[in-house]
Amino acid sequence: MRIRRILAAAIATAALAGLGLTGAAATATAAQGAPSYVTPSQCKQGGGTPAINEAGNYCKGGTYDGEQID
Repeated sequence: MRIRRILAAAIATAALAGLGLTGAAATATAAQGAPSYVTPSQCKQGGGTPAINEAGNYCKGGTYDGEQID
């Protein structure tokens, strides 16, 4: 009887963990689809260098590496 309770608790925990991971993956996928823009000052504050004169106007390095500069 005790083993059944432990087994049921373990299965419930695994099922809930799986649902949590699925929700996190869906949120991450939705966030990647939207283009992100940062200002030159945000790029600098994040430790990057704004490459405004290069094709695409991207932030190089830091927290916003690869983000387009608005």
